[in-house]
Amino acid sequence: MLRDLAHRLVAAPQRAPSTTGLHQAALVSESIRASLTRFAGDDGFASLLRRALVLASAEVPSLRSVRVEHGTLQGFEPIAAEAGAGRGMAGGAWESEAAVAVTANLLELLVTFIGEPLTLTLVRAAWPDTSLDGLHSRTEADS
Repeated sequence: MLRDLAHRLVAAPQRAPSTTGLHQAALVSESIRASLTRFAGDDGFASLLRRALVLASAEVPSLRSVRVEHGTLQGFEPIAAEAGAGRGMAGGAWESEAAVAVTANLLELLVTFIGEPLTLTLVRAAWPDTSLDGLHSRTEADS
């Protein structure tokens, strides 16, 4: 469910301010930042984002050079340049894969710490126009 939600959020238009030149993962994290910082504060958001980035780096190793600075993902430019220079994956495909990995891990951490209902409330606040239809909650039967 969370991976599907991450795909939807990456594909959704972002409302983040000053989005020129930002990587998709940074755009998504900036979109949810306002909702989450009201709940967890700036340091709490930055901490969750750092952990999500570490977890995502296991899926997309090139993310290891990305860092969180002042609660924002930084350092995608060299990776995007390498991806475009023949690393076997088109820049857009790599960017989408990286953005989904970071977003899915951030959502998983949120569900772990605050639960699925509150996580979905934060997502709805950040993406009011994105449909969450068809997402089903995990139940004991799924375990």
